[in-house]
Amino acid sequence: MGFSPRLHTERTRIRLAGEADAPALLRYRVANRAHLAPWEPLREEAFYTLEHCVQAIAEGREHARLDRGYPLLVFDPGETEILASFTLANVVRGAFQACHLGYGAAARAQGQGLMHEALQAGLAWAFGELDLHRVMANHLPRNERSARLLARLGFEREGYAKGYLQIAGVWEDHVLTALVRPEAP
Repeated sequence: MGFSPRLHTERTRIRLAGEADAPALLRYRVANRAHLAPWEPLREEAFYTLEHCVQAIAEGREHARLDRGYPLLVFDPGETEILASFTLANVVRGAFQACHLGYGAAARAQGQGLMHEALQAGLAWAFGELDLHRVMANHLPRNERSARLLARLGFEREGYAKGYLQIAGVWEDHVLTALVRPEAP
């Protein structure tokens, strides 16, 4: 099964990475290491190597082939620079038809509405071609920027989970939100 999206917005191109994108992914990871560290799990030094990027791309493509997850990169229109990334992870089919959404933007791409623009396209694809019913996204209570972004996208708070994920080496509480596929008019 699996899907391979090629999404376009006014300012972005969104797709699965190919092996040729490994150097760009490495540049993105290295350039945004300190910026993203407070919001992500602890990373081994190997994460910041070309070999790890090649491996992550191959694993991501296999997840998409198996319809388990879609790690998408958000490029500039010329597809030379990665501006952000988002993943539709843990895809569950059957009666659930849902996934988890995770995302991050480059420090230099923040505050321009690029993540909102990219996620609007990604969510339309998730509810359209992927035929998902529910997308869940969770954020740290102190991450007000994520809270505002998710609210603008229509996500609703559904709960609060204590010690939900290990972020930067600490078990952190998370606000649980979800967006259910809009009903057709």
